[in-house]
Amino acid sequence: MRPSTQSRRDIVRALGALLLTAAPAFAQDRSVYSDNELVENGHKFFGGLSRGLAEAIQSATKRWGKPNAYILGQEAGGAFVGGLRYGEGTMYTRNAGDQRVFWQGPSIGFDAGADGDRTMMLVYGLPSLDAIFQRFGGIDGSAYLVGGFGITALGANGVTVVPIRTGVGARLGVNLGYLKFTPNSTWNPF
Repeated sequence: MRPSTQSRRDIVRALGALLLTAAPAFAQDRSVYSDNELVENGHKFFGGLSRGLAEAIQSATKRWGKPNAYILGQEAGGAFVGGLRYGEGTMYTRNAGDQRVFWQGPSIGFDAGADGDRTMMLVYGLPSLDAIFQRFGGIDGSAYLVGGFGITALGANGVTVVPIRTGVGARLGVNLGYLKFTPNSTWNPF
């Protein structure tokens, strides 16, 4: 028994409606980065520290999910009770393009030393490129003696930034501070 032309149209319409309702979910998945993509790009950037990087990325994605942007850059910081951090890099997104970014920020706490780092920042909940240009506050801990590897999380207005740092220096402590992202380089950390 062959289905009628009317029932075929109904089936095609139902399948079309199903595909149209599923399309935003597929588009949304393409805007985030998988663990493998992040690890691969991080390997290219960080070089030989790939095992620690992979573990840090997996830890971050277990806790916060898949990021919709990431930043690769370098930074330098120093502290003796009060501290400063300056950095620059490029933010990568799937659907809004790439954006050059700079960051700087003060900190205060039980913290002393200096470090220079290569940094990968995972960015979660970024609604637009301009949403990165604000202050992200949080608590940071560092334990470097010659070299080190660290991960922390900063948040503001529903956007979370998770810096993963590896670098050289001598630094030990815990501090409270923020990073301010800007489109242009500035010496003003406030």
